[in-house]
Amino acid sequence: MLRAAALVATLPYLTLKTAWLAGSTVGIPEGSVLRDSGPALVVANATTLAMDVALAVLVLLLTRPWGMRLPAWLLTVPAFTATGLLTPIAIGFPGQWLIRAAGAADTPPDARPFLEPWVFNVVYTGFIIQALALAGLFVPYARDRWGGRWQGRLGARMPAAARVAAGAAALAAVAVAGAHLYWACGGSAGLTGTSAGAETATARMMHGVHALTTLAAVVAALVLARGGRAGARIPLAVAWTASSAAACWGAWLLIAAVVNVFEASRQAPVALLFAYAGQMITGGLVAAVLTRFLTARRPG
Repeated sequence: MLRAAALVATLPYLTLKTAWLAGSTVGIPEGSVLRDSGPALVVANATTLAMDVALAVLVLLLTRPWGMRLPAWLLTVPAFTATGLLTPIAIGFPGQWLIRAAGAADTPPDARPFLEPWVFNVVYTGFIIQALALAGLFVPYARDRWGGRWQGRLGARMPAAARVAAGAAALAAVAVAGAHLYWACGGSAGLTGTSAGAETATARMMHGVHALTTLAAVVAALVLARGGRAGARIPLAVAWTASSAAACWGAWLLIAAVVNVFEASRQAPVALLFAYAGQMITGGLVAAVLTRFLTARRPG
């Protein structure tokens, strides 16, 4: 049932992306930046369509016997990426919906239209279903294949290199989460020009989500690095989920800001670029600590 739910939830996104690649403008209003973005948008649509196809393949890997025989990295890397990209959506979109329902402005008054509201509702609801189904499938798969590595107590303190990586991640997270929290609370310093005016209530909420995942990731990394008699399951789950969210969304937002597919005239502020880069680095460092912890665990 979870596999069927995940596969069905990919259909709206795959259908829209296929239609847009074929030249359709369904869901794209008149005057939208998406109508005149050129070849770069075609590449972006093809890439994101391939990513959702990859998620459908991942769901099959998690539910078929031959999925157990694949090399670990061939499954964990896409699972880590999918977790990271879907988690902030699963957290943030319901909150954004509540903000819109309360009547808060969702777009700046002078902004060009982007997509029809129903597109976000349909696609992001599908993403949330995918996130829940993927979690429901990945946890039992991981228990059957690597259960001995993530159950039990934390154990001895990790080697110096892992502790240094966790400390570096904590230092980076203070700056990154501080910036995101400042923008989440309505601050505009560092968001110069058009970017400062584009910060709506829903955008500020996502800054809060990015701050939350970044801080959660480093707290989990510090717990893993310190070791002890506490159970390992919760710190590992938090480290996996939060580090993937920080690393993947940081990388995704950084690439989007640098490439700037939609409006080349609107350059992202340097402060945002540094925040996204720091978010990506923090998540990567925590992922390295997590990997070192799991590979050092005895399978039994």
